[in-house]
Amino acid sequence: MAATGIGLGALTGCHSDHRERAGGEIQDAPVSVQVARVEQGRHQAVEDVVGTVRAKTRAAVEPKVSGRIAELRVALGQQVQAGEELAVIDAQEIRARLDQAVALREQANGDLKRAQSLLDQKVSTAQEFEAVQARFRVAEAAVKEAETMLGYTRVTAPFGGLVTRKLAEAGDLGAPGRPLLELEDPQLLRFEADVPEALIEQIKLGDRLTVRIAHHAEPITGQVVEIAPVADPNSRTFLIKLDLPRNPHLRTGQFGRVSIPLGESPILRIPREAVVPRGQLELAFVVETNRACLRLVKTGKEHGTDREILAGLVAGETVVVRGAPALRDGQPVEVER
Repeated sequence: MAATGIGLGALTGCHSDHRERAGGEIQDAPVSVQVARVEQGRHQAVEDVVGTVRAKTRAAVEPKVSGRIAELRVALGQQVQAGEELAVIDAQEIRARLDQAVALREQANGDLKRAQSLLDQKVSTAQEFEAVQARFRVAEAAVKEAETMLGYTRVTAPFGGLVTRKLAEAGDLGAPGRPLLELEDPQLLRFEADVPEALIEQIKLGDRLTVRIAHHAEPITGQVVEIAPVADPNSRTFLIKLDLPRNPHLRTGQFGRVSIPLGESPILRIPREAVVPRGQLELAFVVETNRACLRLVKTGKEHGTDREILAGLVAGETVVVRGAPALRDGQPVEVER
C-alpha cells in the first residue's frame, strides 16, 4: 500500500527534470505545446431510459371468414401496397350460398313481374303486390350479403408496408381472430419507453427529446406524442411514445435510450485531447511556470469535443492539448501563441 501512495504522489507532483553530466547540470530544451483553459459552465443534467423502436402503423392481418388457405401470396420481408391481395381463402360454402341467393332472387323477380301484371289488371290487391315486392328485396339483400362474404375470401393489405411475420402457410385453416401475417410501415417509426414515476413529471406532450439508438453514432431528436395517463402497477412506470424522423437506417425492434432532462448543473470541461490515458488511469498536464505538471484526473461524460472533469483540476487552470502524450512531469514547455 505504501508503494501505491508514493506512485500516486509522483503522478500528481511537478518535479524538475534534469540530467547530470560531467560539466554540470543540463536541462531539457522546452517543448512547444498548445494549451486550453479549464472552463466552468452549466450542463443540462439528464437521465437515460431504455426503450425500443417500433412501427407507428402496424397490424395483424387476419381473414374475416373461415376456410382453408388456398394461396398465401407474400414472403417474409416483402414490400406490399395498400389493397394488394395477400391471401385467398377457399370458401366453397360461401360460393354455394351465393348461387342459392341468386336463384332465389331470380325466382322472386319473376314473382314480382307477375304480381305487377296482376295489379295492373286489377286482379290482385296492393297489399299482395307489396308482399311479393318485400320478398324480392329480401332475396336481393341475400345476394349482396353472399357477394360481400365472398369478397372476404380475398385478404388484402390495409396499408402499404413490409411483411414482418408470417403466421400461417397455404393449406392451414384460416379463421377470424387467427392472424395470417403481421404488416408494418417501416417509414413511420416511434420510440417507446417505460419511464419511472420519479421522472414522468419532467415530460410533457410536444417535448423534443434526444434518442440514441444502438450502433448509430448520431443522436436522433424525437417528439413526445403520447404519455400514458396511468402507471403500470407491476413496474410503476409510464409508457411514453416519441415520433422519430424518417431514417433509412432505423429498424423496428432496435434498442435505444431516451434522455430525460432533470435540470442544469455546473461542470468543468477540457478538450478531450488533453486527457492522457495511462493504463487504467487518466492524466492531464497543467502548465505552471513554464513546466508541464502531471495531474491525476477523473473524467465524466463527453460533451461534443470536450470531456467533463469530475476531479483533479480547477477552473481557470491551463492544460496541454497538443503534445500531451509525449510529456513528462516537470518537463519545460513553451506555449504556442
